[in-house]
Amino acid sequence: MRATYILPGLALIGALVMSSIFTVDERERVLVLQFGKVVQVRTEPGLGFKIPFLQEVVSYEDRILGLFTQEMEVTPADDRRLVVDAFARWRIVDLVRFREALGTGGVEQAQLRLDRIVNAGIREILGSVPSSRVLSEDRTALMNQIRDKAKLEAVEFGVDVIDVRLTRTDLPEQNLASTFARMRAEREREAADEIARGNEAAQRVRAAADREVVEVTSEARKNAEIVRGEADAARNSVYAEAFGKDPEFFAFTRSMTAYERALKGANSSIVLAPDSEFFDYLGGASIGGRTAEGTSTP
Repeated sequence: MRATYILPGLALIGALVMSSIFTVDERERVLVLQFGKVVQVRTEPGLGFKIPFLQEVVSYEDRILGLFTQEMEVTPADDRRLVVDAFARWRIVDLVRFREALGTGGVEQAQLRLDRIVNAGIREILGSVPSSRVLSEDRTALMNQIRDKAKLEAVEFGVDVIDVRLTRTDLPEQNLASTFARMRAEREREAADEIARGNEAAQRVRAAADREVVEVTSEARKNAEIVRGEADAARNSVYAEAFGKDPEFFAFTRSMTAYERALKGANSSIVLAPDSEFFDYLGGASIGGRTAEGTSTP
């Protein structure tokens, strides 16, 4: 009879003991609730105890969680629409506030609220700057502003927004063709400006080179004329000194040179009077006391 009552009693006691023990995983944090109110917060891993049937245990992630936002269209300050989506990382930092603000919704409800907060921050921050800044590689400051704005609003339900990153910032499909055409026109205009500036610089260099060539050539010609003039003067001086010693011989050589030039060629013809001075040395004129025929002057 006693054994019949003892065994069920032991089983009931064991069940009560087991239902009063709970385990806290190192990746989780735990709230102990009694009639919906928080009576205990466990953040350290290990075993915990609660009152069976009166208290319940609710666990929450202690790890960093991720949130992917849906793509949306944003209109920056220059009225060029962009398609944007983002990725946020967040973590529960205040379990009591998180439970009180979100109730039984937990992480799913927190994701929905964070999604609205991040989207609103993206629209506000990106709408205040031109699209060129959003599309540039240096947009870390914009992402930090979105993160800070979301962090302030998420504190209300015990969440810390660690980071927000823009994963996509593209133009809508219907705007791509016109945008590419405008970008191509801008690049072609820049290329034309560069070519014009290059041609202008080349023309300046070419004009300077031509001017330098003219100056150098003129200077060389001037020096050549000076040298040639000095050489001619020296030659004439030598000629004058040499021919001054025998004027008759000088006249004779000049006449011979004139004969050579006048009678040069196969078809040369000269019409002169017989008594012309041109033929003095071909007649009986004397050269050094001798006539052209080789006879002595009387």
